[in-house]
Amino acid sequence: MTLQRNRIGTWIDRWLYRLAGPEAGEIMLDQRRVFIVPTGAGWGFAAMLTLLFIGSVNYNLNLGFAFTFLIASCAVVDMHLTFRNLAYLHLAPGRAAAVFCGDTALFELQLINRRKHDRYAIWLDFYGHAAAVAQAIDVAASGTSSVTLGVASTVRGWLPAPRVRLVTRFPLGLLRAWSYWQPDLRVLVYPHPEENAPPLPLAASPAAHGVGLAGNDDFAGIRPYRAGDPLQQLAWRQIARIDPALGGMLLTKHFEGGAASELVIDFAALPRAMDLELKLSRMTRWILDAEAGGLAYAFRLGALDLPPAHGPAQQAICLQALAEFA
Repeated sequence: MTLQRNRIGTWIDRWLYRLAGPEAGEIMLDQRRVFIVPTGAGWGFAAMLTLLFIGSVNYNLNLGFAFTFLIASCAVVDMHLTFRNLAYLHLAPGRAAAVFCGDTALFELQLINRRKHDRYAIWLDFYGHAAAVAQAIDVAASGTSSVTLGVASTVRGWLPAPRVRLVTRFPLGLLRAWSYWQPDLRVLVYPHPEENAPPLPLAASPAAHGVGLAGNDDFAGIRPYRAGDPLQQLAWRQIARIDPALGGMLLTKHFEGGAASELVIDFAALPRAMDLELKLSRMTRWILDAEAGGLAYAFRLGALDLPPAHGPAQQAICLQALAEFA
């Protein structure tokens, strides 16, 4: 039964709504893609017209006929304006930035008006997502307007934009014109960073010139603050550059005597019994912590083996690998 309903829904999408999957690039809402029906107020208006017409016929009121046809012509003009407000509107996908799982994924959409009349009060939302907030927008003649719609991300990986619904009741609200659009737009959803994750996996390794233990001789880098670190070893210069509102943390200068430490974020080094999503979530947290502390880190996940580095490029590669890991 469910399969049959899906087939019927697919057939309706293809035949009636002209939807056959994501539409790449700019598209135009031609007259075959715009639908119009009376609203509740419109049906009430039609009932009033009917009563006026019947009354005018029964009592042979010329003034009643004139008034009835006058307001009927207003309804016809309203139907034309409502349809024109949406028809032949061009649509194009905009930007979509990556988010962490649980955050709201934002999709930018562009409405392009190549006609010589303004368009007013066009409402857009994601069809089938009741929690998504609809946005209203006006598009000036020969102009372009952008609107951003959001949808909650619940699973890591690529999140395609849901079907967009465009609705307008302009100008009188007696009729409702609508259309659908499936933009070819998607957002990469990173794993959610683990809360209260363990400290970064800093490991000491022998230096080329000798072997030694951690000490206070040679400055080796910056690492996140740990309970018990002396105040005189706090890296105040790096701390001052971090915005606490963006999750900044205290940093400590790391000294070693004859040994070098390295930060390796290795999927294989995590406990085997650990849940896969928790592993990815912890590695995500470590990447963010390392970047916040300005620490170079090596990254190993499956066939991906990156040498120690830090910066936006390293972070983007690592987070994308975590998001797409199967």
